[in-house]
Amino acid sequence: MSYQLSAVVADAELLREETRELDHAVLGQLRQDFALLPVTPQLALELTGTPPDYTADEPGPEQPFTLVLSPTLTEFLARWSRRGPVAYVEAEFAGGTGHQAAAVWLNGALAWGPRFDAALDGPRLDWPINGALVELGVEPGRWIDPFAELGLHVERSTEGWLAHGRRGLSVDYWDELADEWEARQ
Repeated sequence: MSYQLSAVVADAELLREETRELDHAVLGQLRQDFALLPVTPQLALELTGTPPDYTADEPGPEQPFTLVLSPTLTEFLARWSRRGPVAYVEAEFAGGTGHQAAAVWLNGALAWGPRFDAALDGPRLDWPINGALVELGVEPGRWIDPFAELGLHVERSTEGWLAHGRRGLSVDYWDELADEWEARQ
């Protein structure tokens, strides 16, 4: 089973305010009043005025993201972070191999990361996306880690998050459907 994600994660209200004028911004609702903004080529072009650039090489510690974070794009993340922490996260897995990378901006500057991991053999809280989510203020809960606590496992791709956001679904959508079905039985 594969998983692919390129997104900004931050406080839902912060992202709503910062993206309300953008044509290609679609927010996916997460738990704990967070939201996910899928970073698509169309959104990157709308933000920067130029087509996005992607690394030709495999991501690694020196170049942790597949999407090359241009100075213009990082300026948006830095500006948004003046209202609260903002994370850019990437993950790509297929057949048990892949990588995660994440960085966090706060108060107008890069504050954490970027971090990259292709082994993911350490403690779950040390994985890049989990680390970034902790920096954002995600609280522990009943789920296994911050990634699952927010519901990032609900969709398996950036495109899935676009559809999720366009339909206005919560990350608890499937649980809610099951509860409705059981109530009708």
